[in-house]
Amino acid sequence: MEKRSDKAAESLGFVQGFVRMCNDGWLQGWHERNGGNLSYRLTNQEVAEARPYFGEPRSWHEVGVELPNLAGEYFLVTGSGKYMRNVILDPAANIGICELDESGSRWRIVWGLDGGARPTSEFPTHLMNHSVRKQATDGANRVIYHCHATNVIALTYVLPLTDRDFSRALWQSATECPVVFPEGVGVVEWMVPGGVDIARATSKKMETYQAAIWAQHGLFVSGPDFDTAFGLAHTIEKSAEIYVKVLSCGQGIRQTITDDDLRAIAHDFGVTLNESFLD
Repeated sequence: MEKRSDKAAESLGFVQGFVRMCNDGWLQGWHERNGGNLSYRLTNQEVAEARPYFGEPRSWHEVGVELPNLAGEYFLVTGSGKYMRNVILDPAANIGICELDESGSRWRIVWGLDGGARPTSEFPTHLMNHSVRKQATDGANRVIYHCHATNVIALTYVLPLTDRDFSRALWQSATECPVVFPEGVGVVEWMVPGGVDIARATSKKMETYQAAIWAQHGLFVSGPDFDTAFGLAHTIEKSAEIYVKVLSCGQGIRQTITDDDLRAIAHDFGVTLNESFLD
């Protein structure tokens, strides 16, 4: 029988932050059944703190792509088939730390995911996007989060599936949006989840954006820490909810935040808006 991971590892700060974010997403209603997933790239200090709790390393598995800028890195990740609502009850059974090899092409579990569990089936998508966001932010981004944000999904049935249309709708629905994601959001048309194709399509969007919307599926965001990444997802979903409610009134949009208003917000808050999305 497999030896259970040392429970003391669950008291580490980054593990507690990860667990809280999983539970926060569950409380928002974004993680029905085993929907959604989360991963975090550890700092060197966090690896050193966690290392005493590592068990005997398990078998290596292929990522499916080679990610040299992630070689030797460690990731805390949710498990395949695991429910976000259970993470807070038993972290070691539902999440785990995985190590990438020296080529960035294979991973193995070093802590957690007890009882023969494996990382989320979308782990390759997470890793490819960690690679892109690490490069795009000079190493600052460490969190990749996927959730089934209800109103974001609803909008993918009624808005044109373009970066411009979604970015404008979200910017104009809540004043803080141009400040939180001034570059806009990317949109990926419906694809089968969990494979290399959707991973590549999402990674392409994440070269430019902090967030990508998966049509009829959900939201995919990045950030330097748990608060920032969760806050980004929360802001996008709140704006989408406002837009859905406006459409539901059946009166059409009589007034909105104009493009000049958006420019004024950007000027006063010192951010650079994606001008290609403005008229």
